[in-house]
Parts: sequence; C-alpha cells; structure tokens
Amino acid sequence: MIGDSAIRPWGSWQVLDEGDGFKVKRIVVEPGSRLSYQTHEHRAEHWTVVSGTATCVIDGAVRVLNVADSVNVAIGEPHRITNEHDEKLVIIEVQHGSYTGEDDICRLEDDYGRVEVN
Repeated sequence: MIGDSAIRPWGSWQVLDEGDGFKVKRIVVEPGSRLSYQTHEHRAEHWTVVSGTATCVIDGAVRVLNVADSVNVAIGEPHRITNEHDEKLVIIEVQHGSYTGEDDICRLEDDYGRVEVN
C-alpha cells in the first residue's frame, strides 16, 4: 500500500506508488550494508540510483551504478544491492509483475540470518 515502509538491518524502504502490476519504492541502504542475495518468482525490478553509489550483483555479475544510472533485473534473476561507501545510498525501485508482495523473496544469501533452510 502507498506509504507502507519498513526498517531493515541494512536500511529502509517506503512505497511511493503502486497499481495493477507495478510498485515503486524508495530504498535507502546504509553505508557498509547490503541487501540479501535473492530472487523473485513473480516480479522484475528496475533500479535507478538517485544518491550515492550502488554496487549491484546481478546473476553473479558486478555492476557499479552512480547517480542517474539504472539497471534491470529480470524475474528469477539472482540479485543484491550493496553500499560499499561512506554516504547513504538511495535507489528508486520500480517493480513490474503479476505480484509485488513482500513475501515474493527467495533469499539465497543473507548477512542477517534470514535465509530459509530447506
């Protein structure tokens, strides 16, 4: 829902807009932090850096994004955002897909012990 937000061990996110088949989030990654290496079954993502520098791992390939740079992450593609710098990283994330719920996350690696063991 628009306005939803959450504090995470790596920073925070807030929903800016959402509708049928899409969601827009503002993601803040604290210095020295990173999100889990994860996949999504139902959505693709498009990331645009608005502040700071992002080190992104997408399907094992590392890409460094600066302000105004962007990248696409396909459905099912493993990915992670890392902030290796001293200033906060702010990304606008646009999700596209049949389902954009927070439970569409399969964590492959996680610094905070949130990986499900099968």
